[in-house]
Amino acid sequence: MELREILLSGGGVLALVMTLVQIAPVQVNPWSWLMKKLGRAINAEVLEQVQTTQRKLDEHIERDDAGRADQVRANILAFNRQLMAGERHTREEFWDILSAIDRYHKYCESHPQYPNERAVHAIHNIGRVYDERQKKNDFLPDR
Repeated sequence: MELREILLSGGGVLALVMTLVQIAPVQVNPWSWLMKKLGRAINAEVLEQVQTTQRKLDEHIERDDAGRADQVRANILAFNRQLMAGERHTREEFWDILSAIDRYHKYCESHPQYPNERAVHAIHNIGRVYDERQKKNDFLPDR
């Protein structure tokens, strides 16, 4: 089939109509739609690999975040254990652990499946001791 035959038949009319619709200030863009479909068909395997990689990355980030939350919780429990053993702390050390507690709470709020109950009493005790030290102003002096 020659180009002249294509243009004079329905193919040429269809191409002309699609071009006019593409140029017209209408939200229908047949050439763009067609190119997107063609691009997705050509790159289907690459898109699948990208999605698989993204899933793996998301899982890795989630495990890493949970590991950091575990470490923060361990620091909270260790600080509380020190308080219970009678060890005193500076105001700055309390501020550091209170900041860690804030980060821990934010993580727990955004991840309701995370086992949070292990540190609840320790956090409460740290807050109580901080309040007592604050009232008495008897923090360990800064080094």
